[in-house]
Amino acid sequence: MKVLYSVIAEDAQLRNDGRMDVHGVFHELYARGFPAQQDRLTLVTTIEWDATERGAIDFSVNLLDPDRAPVLTINAQTQVEDQYAIHRPARTQMAIPIDQLIFPRAGTYVFELTVGTTRQDLTPIYLVEDPDAH
Repeated sequence: MKVLYSVIAEDAQLRNDGRMDVHGVFHELYARGFPAQQDRLTLVTTIEWDATERGAIDFSVNLLDPDRAPVLTINAQTQVEDQYAIHRPARTQMAIPIDQLIFPRAGTYVFELTVGTTRQDLTPIYLVEDPDAH
């Protein structure tokens, strides 16, 4: 497993031609106080799979707080097939919308991918306290 990229965006759409349209990429949020709520964000990630990784693969994505304690856990499954493997490694593209996300305090939060016993950090998001935030 290899993560090709991971970003946080306002919205993302998978296309039929294998591309993804990603809008409003960001890596920090400003809040007047905490806990703070983000109405919506989308975690965008693409993973390449090794030749030995095929079939149904269970995975989870955790959002970890500044102390690396889980704030949110998403459990899912992807189907990895050899359809295009002759031209490139098999891959999974994900655009995971997350609504009404609560951040308990300021600091650096990290999305973490877990597949089996392998854990990999995806992308951080910085929560900044700013009394002038809208």
